[in-house]
Amino acid sequence: MILLPKLTPRHFLIVLHDLVVTAVAVVASFYIRFEAAGLEARLDWLTVVLPGFLLFAAVVFYVFRVSWTKWRFTSLPDLSNIVRASTVLAIALVILDYVLVAPNLYGSFFFGKITIGLYWLLQMTLLAGSRISYRYFRYTRTLSRAKASDSVPTLVLGRAADAEVLLRGVENGAVKKIWPVGILSPSPADQGQAIRGVWVLGGFDDLESVVADLASRRTKVSRLVLTPSAFEPDAKPDATLMRAHRLGLTTSRLPSLDEGAEALRLAPVAVEDLLLRPSVKIDYRRLEEFIRGKSVVVTGGGGSIGSEICERVSAFGAARLLVIENSEPALHAVTETLRAKYSDMALDGRLADIRDRERIFSLLAEFKPDIVFHAAALKHVPLLERDWGEGIKTNVFGSVHVADAAAASGAAAMVMISTDKAIEPVSVLGATKRFAEMYCQALDGDFTKRAGSERPKMRLIAVRFGNVLASNGSVVPKFKAQIEAGGPVTVTHPDMVRYFMTIREACDLVVTAASHALGPTRTEEAVYVLNMGQPVKIVDLAERMIRLAGLEPGIDIDIVFSGVRPGERLHEILFAHDETTSPIGIEGIVAARPDSPSLETMRAWLTTLEQGLGRDERAAIYRVLTDAVPDFRGAAA
Repeated sequence: MILLPKLTPRHFLIVLHDLVVTAVAVVASFYIRFEAAGLEARLDWLTVVLPGFLLFAAVVFYVFRVSWTKWRFTSLPDLSNIVRASTVLAIALVILDYVLVAPNLYGSFFFGKITIGLYWLLQMTLLAGSRISYRYFRYTRTLSRAKASDSVPTLVLGRAADAEVLLRGVENGAVKKIWPVGILSPSPADQGQAIRGVWVLGGFDDLESVVADLASRRTKVSRLVLTPSAFEPDAKPDATLMRAHRLGLTTSRLPSLDEGAEALRLAPVAVEDLLLRPSVKIDYRRLEEFIRGKSVVVTGGGGSIGSEICERVSAFGAARLLVIENSEPALHAVTETLRAKYSDMALDGRLADIRDRERIFSLLAEFKPDIVFHAAALKHVPLLERDWGEGIKTNVFGSVHVADAAAASGAAAMVMISTDKAIEPVSVLGATKRFAEMYCQALDGDFTKRAGSERPKMRLIAVRFGNVLASNGSVVPKFKAQIEAGGPVTVTHPDMVRYFMTIREACDLVVTAASHALGPTRTEEAVYVLNMGQPVKIVDLAERMIRLAGLEPGIDIDIVFSGVRPGERLHEILFAHDETTSPIGIEGIVAARPDSPSLETMRAWLTTLEQGLGRDERAAIYRVLTDAVPDFRGAAA
């Protein structure tokens, strides 16, 4: 059932206009058909019939939402509603004339077929004409503003369908201060065509010649707007950006409608736009249904991953959110941002370190979450190779504290953010993350064992993914700083490859994995791995970022190789050799149920780890990690 808005003063004026138009259409149809004498002869009956017909017309307009559309955005669906409403009114006149009036009251046909046909045409013309005229008036005003002195002559790059979205945004005022003077499209079918009055002037390779031709006609292009189709691999976006930089053009992108943008606005071109693979399609309705109304805790909520998880669960309708963070500036930043955007959600931010077991237990017991997303961790490989004890304290014991506290608080699920470095680890980061995974799996298995054939009261899962573009500490900010400094860009090894995801893509898939683990079908998967497509060579990423800045690798900016650092390997692995994988029917995610030791064994190892930390015995720590993770090949393992 479609609920219509209440009648406002504006709606009242539009309804009044439409009823006046209806009365004019009825009277005019009589005048055209019978002229003045015929109209005068029917005037007495017309004054009786017309008020009732207008009341009926008001109901029809309400049902077909004719009077509830904004004239400025009159569209084909609005015109279709006008045709449908006018047709219903014309049919009503036929019934009135041929069934009720003619045989019973008037003695002959009062309207007649020709008059009703004229009325039908006049009704549609007058209703649609007034709306189209108003829209054209607003359109000319907007275009005059777009061509004003402060508007920038702009070329739009992309296929016709994408370019039309931007042109509509300019027309209705959503996108300001640009004046589209031409379109460059990669599609041969678009060439020589006009889209909303703007001509397709060529393909992407014609950029220089089109800019020069427009300049010769006193139109100096100073900006490019790239639509989503301009970033497809075949379109060679990095080459286009380099041409734009050489021409001195400012570049912006039009976000895809799939990105969930809150408004149609231009954004800077980012390295994420140059990923040579399509983004995973997310079922946002599934995530909204899963998160809506729930109480959520995010540890490490001030970090790049944690803050994005906070943003996504807030957007999906969480009722309550507790952000746990040990950095005061990061906690303040994320809570202020969330409060400004989601004022209806109950939000609390608490300073705490996951190493403090009592503090974490106290916070979760007080909050009583439905879901805990555990994103707090130490993650820099070279730092943890040197300060290995800190990695044990945070990544192992901190994760144990969060898992135990989530279970004690009655949470339905805990989702641990893990890494592809946890498989056959060669670093302290990988080994500590794998150990934390195993503890969660052991605790999850214990809950499953107690439940028997019933659904366990809690699920604990881990989600693995690779490098997240533009996250804190990733190579992207490092490369960007090196490019801005004039180079060189340092890459560890020419054959170094990594899996990459955008922050939003990773976090949406983390929430998706949680929705599967708690779905209606009982599952035993405890590890979810995000499908990141083909790995990307780090040197290729560096070259794309240099081109994104409009420079030429090896000419404007050098790339030098610094050597593989301790704890690094050339290729990452997504699954261990003993892990059985299975698709779960959700694009972008594969699940596994690894064999894990018992909860008692895990706790015995934890006791030994704690003792080794107390005595600062690195060899004892590595022996435990090697016993727990036999394929660990760390520097001291």
